[in-house]
Amino acid sequence: MNILMQNIEMIPVWILMPFVVQLFVIALAPLFAKYLWESNRNKLIVSLALSVPVFIFMLSNGIIEKLEHQILFDYIPFIILLGTLFVVTGGIHLEGDIRATPAVNTIFLSVGYVLASLMGTTGAAMLLIRPVLATNSQRKFKMHTVLFFIATVANCGGLLTPVGDPPLFLLYLRGASFTWFLNLFPEWLFVGVILLSLYFITDMFFFRKEDPKDITADEREIIPLRISGSVNFLFLAGVILSVTFVNSGFISSMSDAHAPVWLKFLREIVLLFMAAASIFFTKKKVRMSNKFTWTPILEVAAVFLGIFATMTPVLLFLNQNAENLGLHTPSHFYYATGILSSFLDNAPTAMAFHSVAQGLQSVPPLVAGISEIVLKSISVSAVFFGALTYIGNGPNFMVKSIAEESGVKMPGFFTYMLKFSLILLLPVYILVQLLFL
Repeated sequence: MNILMQNIEMIPVWILMPFVVQLFVIALAPLFAKYLWESNRNKLIVSLALSVPVFIFMLSNGIIEKLEHQILFDYIPFIILLGTLFVVTGGIHLEGDIRATPAVNTIFLSVGYVLASLMGTTGAAMLLIRPVLATNSQRKFKMHTVLFFIATVANCGGLLTPVGDPPLFLLYLRGASFTWFLNLFPEWLFVGVILLSLYFITDMFFFRKEDPKDITADEREIIPLRISGSVNFLFLAGVILSVTFVNSGFISSMSDAHAPVWLKFLREIVLLFMAAASIFFTKKKVRMSNKFTWTPILEVAAVFLGIFATMTPVLLFLNQNAENLGLHTPSHFYYATGILSSFLDNAPTAMAFHSVAQGLQSVPPLVAGISEIVLKSISVSAVFFGALTYIGNGPNFMVKSIAEESGVKMPGFFTYMLKFSLILLLPVYILVQLLFL
């Protein structure tokens, strides 16, 4: 980004408005215009409409190549990775109904916590949420299980790899190596142990309040767990290996300005091949069991097209004005990133604060062009704080909707915060900052 900033005049504040409007629409439309927002066509129209003034501004100021770079080398790799993970994990189906004891439920969430970094928070959440709900179907008290599932599997568990959560992949594209994210293991382990322990205690409390008849029915109605579409684990491994090794760090010619197009996008070509292989080798009934449709990933593609386009001048502006924003310490970046990640999407938030950090005088060691401790703060905060609201991370609303379809009465937007995330998750996140950052 520092290279991209050369010879660029100061970005005016008014051109930031399309990005602000885009984020407000994403946050508020599902609450106040749900019917209109359900259409992916309408999402695409909003994204394209808000991108027009950005395109005109950057074209008229001779910096249109910055927008081209953002779309070609950030948006396209981003959406191809998410799409590939969506296709591959959508071909894995886990079914069954075993005893819903606190120990079993905690094991479910623990497995999901680990899988989130390997197959993405969305993939792990979609793989496990229905078996978790089926296992707990005979129990009366199960809302708390879904809430902890959102916190652990759909968010915090994805911290260890760029595959785990979208903001990490974008930071990977900014220059952080695949293995660098393993340095976040202490924070990942600390939060995992605390949240899973709190869940076990909570579930034990509610388990003792269950009607004995329901417990007896749960013990009687057992269906062994069974997994189908297991060939997709091979393709999932291929995705992880592609992200790890098919990059300019291992293939230096990929970053050559005169490299052929196929070489510059070799990683994306390999990922598309994995997605195609998954579709070809997975039986249709497996995807039908998962209720697989293309709607969710098309929604992501439509919405993030607008985000990536409108955020281009925002990133330039933040880089130019970094010294005036009052963000200088790792804790500043941690809480600023966290607050915005809670109410906006955590992926563009991470990119925005990475751009701010690039505009500051960085203290070595540097990773992805910024101080390593600052990058840690941004990464950890973007992933963890996404669980503070339903709109902080994509899988949150998906898990909520599936749970409600299964008859679980879920808390509303503000109730979720006041009675769960702010009183339980936020203190844990504060401890992370005090102990590690």
